[in-house]
Amino acid sequence: MTETELLSKKTSMLEEVISGLSQQQKTLPSKFFYDERGSKLFDDITELDEYYPTRTERKILEENVNEIAEYLGEKILLIEPGSGSSSKTKILLGNMENICCYIPMDISGDYLYKVAEQLRLEFPNIQILPLSADYTKPFELPESSPDARKVVFYPGSTIGNFKMEKVEQFLKVIHDIIEDDGAFLIGADLKKEIRVLEAAYNDSEGVTAEFNKNILTHLNKELGTSFNTDLFEHKSIWNEEKGRIEMHLFVKEDHVVGLGEEVINFQKGESIHTENSHKYTLEGFAEMVSEWFEVEKVWTDERDYFSLQYLEPR
Repeated sequence: MTETELLSKKTSMLEEVISGLSQQQKTLPSKFFYDERGSKLFDDITELDEYYPTRTERKILEENVNEIAEYLGEKILLIEPGSGSSSKTKILLGNMENICCYIPMDISGDYLYKVAEQLRLEFPNIQILPLSADYTKPFELPESSPDARKVVFYPGSTIGNFKMEKVEQFLKVIHDIIEDDGAFLIGADLKKEIRVLEAAYNDSEGVTAEFNKNILTHLNKELGTSFNTDLFEHKSIWNEEKGRIEMHLFVKEDHVVGLGEEVINFQKGESIHTENSHKYTLEGFAEMVSEWFEVEKVWTDERDYFSLQYLEPR
C-alpha cells in the first residue's frame, strides 16, 4: 500500500471514529476490532465454554458437509468475507473436492496473509488468493477460475453485527459479487434463552472484555489517540425490543480524548456502543434477505441454537 493510500485509509478511519463518538449514544464501527491482536482474541473467544456459536456451527458443518457439497455444485470458487483464521472453512476445504479456489477476505492484512500461507501448505491442490478489503463495500475479486461457480461463505452469524441499513448494503454487495448463478452459504444465530446469550458475551475468563477494549488499543496504534482502556468497562446486554445482544464499553470516570483536531469528552456512566449481535427466527431471517436471496435449505443443531442456510440469488 502506497503512502497516499495509507494516508487516505487513516483519514477515512479517523472520520468514522469522530462521527461515531460525536453522537449522543457514542458508537464505534465493529470492523475496527480486527487488527492482528483483535483477530487473535476473537479466535480465542470462539474456543470458550460459554461461546456456543462456533462449536455449534462447526458441528452442523461436519455433520452435513456432503449434502452441502451437493448444493454448491461441481466447481466452486469459495469466497469468505471476514475469514479470520478460516478454522470452520477448513471443514469445507478438507472435505469438498469441488472447491478449486478459496479467497479469504479480512480487513487485517497482516493476519490474513499469515493464515493464507498456512492454508497453502495444508491444501496444496486449492488455489488460495487472500484479499485485504472492507467487504461491506463493493470490491473486486482477484482473477482465478472464470468457469467456477462463485459461492460466498459467511459463517458465525456475523451478519447479526450489522445495523439494518448496513445489512441491506452488504446483501446487495454479495448479490452483485456472486451474480445470477452463484450461491450464499451463511450462518445465522437463532433466538434462545437470555441467560445463554448473555453468558456467551460476558465470559468468565474476561476474553470478550479484552477483545472489546482492544478496539481502543487499535485506535491508539493507528490514529495516535490516547484512550486509557483502564477507564472503560466491558458489558454485554440483551435488548429485547431490537432482538440483539449489545456490547458496550462503559466509562468509569470523566475524561477527555483527542482525535486529530477534535476533542471528545467522556462522562462517567455513559458508554461506547461497539457491536450488535442480532438473533433471528428462521422466518424473520428469510424475510430479511428476501429482496436479494431465496432460502433454499436450512441446517440446524438438535437444540435449534444455530442455523446454516443455503441461499440463491433472486
